Amino acid sequence: MAKPPRSSAAPRINIGISEKDRAAIAGGLSRLLADTYTLYLTTHNFHWNVTGPMFNTLHLMFMGQYTELWNAVDPVAERIRSLGHPAPGSYAQFGRLSSIKDVPETPPQALEMVRILVEGHEAVARTARSIFPIADKAGDEPTADLLTQRLTVHEQTAWMLRSLLE
Repeated sequence: MAKPPRSSAAPRINIGISEKDRAAIAGGLSRLLADTYTLYLTTHNFHWNVTGPMFNTLHLMFMGQYTELWNAVDPVAERIRSLGHPAPGSYAQFGRLSSIKDVPETPPQALEMVRILVEGHEAVARTARSIFPIADKAGDEPTADLLTQRLTVHEQTAWMLRSLLE
């Protein structure tokens, strides 16, 4: 008996979230991914280039922060894929999608680095928060959970960095 031919087409996604809502959520998460990756790159840059009396403290702090950011990009990208959309992954895409400006080519002074990172974490928090209404409306609890986790990290990190500037 011959086996029936397999279909090469992937089955349609049927997870209880409409295609329109999945696309909107994936679009928001793509902006979050771009912001997170841009902030990761900025933080790693500052880790390499910080100088001055606070060198050791900031060098170690920035390492912890860029490591956390590096570990955060994968769950965001994988959530986009779970919703049936490709995750952005090029510098050009991140540049178009990110709300965070690129840093100057000449490294700023240590406290200016801290100020830039405060602004970056606050920007990522705003991006994450902006996705909640559509995720909530669509009943997308996994995305809401991911956003809550990211908000906690970014708001706490912004507070800790801001404390260095007072």
